[in-house]
Amino acid sequence: MNWHHIHHFLIVAEIGTLAEAAEQLGVSQPTLGRHISELEQKMGFSLFIRNRSGMTLTEAGLSLIDDARQMSFEAEKFALKAAGQNTVLSGTVRIAASEVVATYILPALLTEFRDIEPQIDIELVASNKIENLLSRDADMAVRMIKPVQEDLIAQKVNDMRLGAFASRQYLERHGTPAGAEELFSHRLVGYDRSDLITNQMSDFGYTHDRSMFAFRTDNQVANWELVKAGAGIGFGGVFIAQKCPDLVRLVPELSLPSLPMWLAAHQELKTNPRIRRAMDFLSEKLKSLPLDQ
Repeated sequence: MNWHHIHHFLIVAEIGTLAEAAEQLGVSQPTLGRHISELEQKMGFSLFIRNRSGMTLTEAGLSLIDDARQMSFEAEKFALKAAGQNTVLSGTVRIAASEVVATYILPALLTEFRDIEPQIDIELVASNKIENLLSRDADMAVRMIKPVQEDLIAQKVNDMRLGAFASRQYLERHGTPAGAEELFSHRLVGYDRSDLITNQMSDFGYTHDRSMFAFRTDNQVANWELVKAGAGIGFGGVFIAQKCPDLVRLVPELSLPSLPMWLAAHQELKTNPRIRRAMDFLSEKLKSLPLDQ
């Protein structure tokens, strides 16, 4: 049997629709549908019940799903071990990081790395999703939480201090808050569905919900750009704000938690020279940044 067809069967089963599965796999919907049909013909029975709402596993398909997952797991292990045997200091390194880190911290570091190692190409994944290093969504990841997956090499490289900020333009129009309570009475910029900021406020005795934000977006870069544009008072990394001369830190005594920064990769890649070279470089550079000041 064609392994790709079995892999496609697994993805369709997990997602439930051909359209979304095709998008994730990077193939056309007709091609994916043909692969499923060819697999069913090969096996001699139907794997899915097709209806308007999507694709539902038949009893026969359901009985095979665990075996398909195990095959996928073993294929990923095979790919990781093969990648670990690569001894050439060239090729591609795929790095995942949060939107803020990927936008405001990594570009300068990765540019310096590429100048030093011109044979190594960089793929930067800006996403707040926790990339699955085991399935090779990325070769390494910069995360703001401690990785808990097994088989990972992980090291804490820094802590990012947070603060409240507003543009000079906003403060000229609305005044400068003198303390925490006055700050929360101002026009605030925050997250929409994410409760990250409100939970952190609650931990420090400031009970508010998302309604306190006049501007709401879960895109961290858009959030920060709103603050820079004078939309209101927002929260972000002190190190990042220092690069914006128009931003003013407010109520410095406001005690906000620091975000830990972790660098992680799968342990099978520790013998891959380009991955190891990129990890060593980023580890050194991220540790040297004054993120906690």
